[in-house]
Amino acid sequence: MDTATSPLAQLQDPSLLKTQALIDGHWVESANTVPIHDPATGRLLAQVPRLGAAEAETAIAAAERAWPAWRALTAKQRGGVMRRWFELLMQHADDLARIMTAEQGKPLAEAKGEVTYGASFVEWFAEEAKRVYGETIPSPDPTKRLLVLRQPVGVCAAITPWNFPLAMITRKVAPALAAGCPVVIKPAEQTPLTALAAAELAQRAGMPPGV
Repeated sequence: MDTATSPLAQLQDPSLLKTQALIDGHWVESANTVPIHDPATGRLLAQVPRLGAAEAETAIAAAERAWPAWRALTAKQRGGVMRRWFELLMQHADDLARIMTAEQGKPLAEAKGEVTYGASFVEWFAEEAKRVYGETIPSPDPTKRLLVLRQPVGVCAAITPWNFPLAMITRKVAPALAAGCPVVIKPAEQTPLTALAAAELAQRAGMPPGV
């Protein structure tokens, strides 16, 4: 891994540079790997696990196990975890931008702008979760009352593109988490390091394993 002349050499918190996959709260390796190159120089930045169907099923099973406890939390409780995640994303915005620039090639100022933009989805849905209201529907039968309750549907899957390696994750993940649904994410092969750093910060925020 050659990071000497890349933005990765300037990370204030090098522990954000993760080269393992996160499954059920554990960082896991794989014999098969995907090389991550600096698009500006072609230099190798990192090797990350190339996971297959078995690992995907393990991640889905972990999310299924985590779902009952996550959906049982109140919207305020889920929003509290997400709020802490938002704060950590903003606290580490410079490092996230450096990681994004290194693996994706986006100018540093533009990368930091994406971090701010991407974090805003987490902040928004942390608050919006508290306003998932039900409905009362007029009934044709005077002896019955019709109610609509909005409930989490289960584990969600998200596949994200290379060109917005953080914002397209938070845009998909934040509403699912706020609603009470765990998420299994498959980031783009070209830009997984930003996603893994965001996952590390989610763990620090108190996101439960599997969620």
